[in-house]
Amino acid sequence: MKKMSLEDQQAFLAAIVESSEDAIIGKDLDLFITSWNPGAERIYGYTRDEVVGKPIGILAPPNRADELPEIIERIKHGERIQHYETERVRKDGTIIDVSLTVSPIRDSTGKLIGVSKIAREITGQRQATQYARSLIEASVDPLVTISPDGKITDVNEATIKVTGVPRERLIGTDFSNYFTEPEKARQGYQQVFAKGFVADYPLTIRHVAGHQTDVLYNASVYKDVRGNVLGVFAAARDVTAQKQASQYARSLIEASLDPLVTISPDGKITDVNEATAKVTGVPREKLIGTDFSNYFTEPEKARQGYQQVFSKGFVTDYPLTIRHVAGHQTDVLYNASVYKDVRGNVLGVFAAARDVTAQKKAETQLAEQRARELERLAELERFQRLTVGRELKMIELKKELEELRKRSGVPA
Repeated sequence: MKKMSLEDQQAFLAAIVESSEDAIIGKDLDLFITSWNPGAERIYGYTRDEVVGKPIGILAPPNRADELPEIIERIKHGERIQHYETERVRKDGTIIDVSLTVSPIRDSTGKLIGVSKIAREITGQRQATQYARSLIEASVDPLVTISPDGKITDVNEATIKVTGVPRERLIGTDFSNYFTEPEKARQGYQQVFAKGFVADYPLTIRHVAGHQTDVLYNASVYKDVRGNVLGVFAAARDVTAQKQASQYARSLIEASLDPLVTISPDGKITDVNEATAKVTGVPREKLIGTDFSNYFTEPEKARQGYQQVFSKGFVTDYPLTIRHVAGHQTDVLYNASVYKDVRGNVLGVFAAARDVTAQKKAETQLAEQRARELERLAELERFQRLTVGRELKMIELKKELEELRKRSGVPA
């Protein structure tokens, strides 16, 4: 490529300045405007002739007037200001948000002779950011961003409330510090970085005052425009009341003397109460995941029972006999129905067994007693028939004897 002359280079740079969408402004050390490109005219509303030779302070709102001298002092000390966000005022008085990059201008000997400023309007971007921030702060769920090394980079008011720690003290500290199980919390955000997300990850937040909040975290990574992962955004849903309700329901279930069980669509046990563990002689952790039908004297009949629930929605008084590991048996009647999620999808079967062993034994004893009574009645009827027959026979014999005496003339 042909090397450009100094004049060509200057013309090339001038073309870049003239075509830039950003405001590119030159100032001397006394803060008077020396150059003004079309981008500056578009952003600020002033033409070149209106501002060249004027103090740069005409662009600063009254509350920002002290910024300009400070920036010049920093430049004199060799600094280059990048992405400095502030406010400026347009010709029509409108306040706009801008991002500034300020660099020194030096002569051929290296002497500082002025300042170059590139300004990009970010009003829309900042408004969008403020709107997003408003949404974040309006959330009742604790929200947090986490760096790749596990440090908190931002939080919302709900996080401050649930931890009892101010924002300025939360930011920069380990995310895992605020949970009852720090290692589990650490594993959670590491899983997000590894997989890209987690859903319904259970943790318990510890407040500085000592009370605790059970939450489920949903989290995902967030990236820059080039797709590089910057960190994790995590939202926690307070499930303390839900967990308390579940524990209350669990207490009711465990308090039941009836064996209770939940069964998946493929016939596997998903949960049981203590009464089921007792009647089978098998611990809860060994029951879960096994076939429901395994614990009955008639496995196929048990299988048909829960399949009937899935097809009909319920069964009532379905007779089965539970087999204990020690060998003894318990006669039961099952009442069962399907249970569903909030969208109406069937998740499984909930079944409750009523122990009817004593009832069945009593019925058997009653039946045996009735059979014995019927047999005794039959014996009595046979004896009665026999007795009556004998009496009739004696009467007949007496009559025959009297007739014989009469015929033979023998006195009675």
